[in-house]
Amino acid sequence: MNQISTTSARFIDDYLLYLLARASHVVSAEFHSVLRRAGVAVPVWRVLATLSGSPGETVSGLADACLLQQPTMTKLLDRMVRDGLVKRLPDARDRRVVRIQMTPRGEGVVNDLLIASKKHEAEVLARHPDLDENAIKSLLRGMIGRHKRGKRMQAAAAAAAA
Repeated sequence: MNQISTTSARFIDDYLLYLLARASHVVSAEFHSVLRRAGVAVPVWRVLATLSGSPGETVSGLADACLLQQPTMTKLLDRMVRDGLVKRLPDARDRRVVRIQMTPRGEGVVNDLLIASKKHEAEVLARHPDLDENAIKSLLRGMIGRHKRGKRMQAAAAAAAA
């Protein structure tokens, strides 16, 4: 069925997870240079980009979306609040829940970067004219959704067995 590639001696050269991670790393590094020139750290960009178009996110939701552990996200948000980029608000339905919203200052920082990120995305896709952007994004969203669902189901099964 799935056989090891004979075109390379290295296992990783035909290993899907490595290829996904490596492609993300290489392509993201190009955009990260844009962020450096703008003086914006990658984690700050991820938070602002996640909040763009959102009415607000929970800390755990932001941590998940931004690929950070929750304690790291909390420290990052503390700095971003001090810098006036985001604000913390109680959730309208559950006051124990804190929602993070972007401030006008945060919007000012992220707006040009959103344009630059879409330009970079277009440049990346232009290098691969044979690929269908919608098909790629749909495939990746599907993978993310199925694997997150699977992880939640495994956790629920483990909790039920305990």
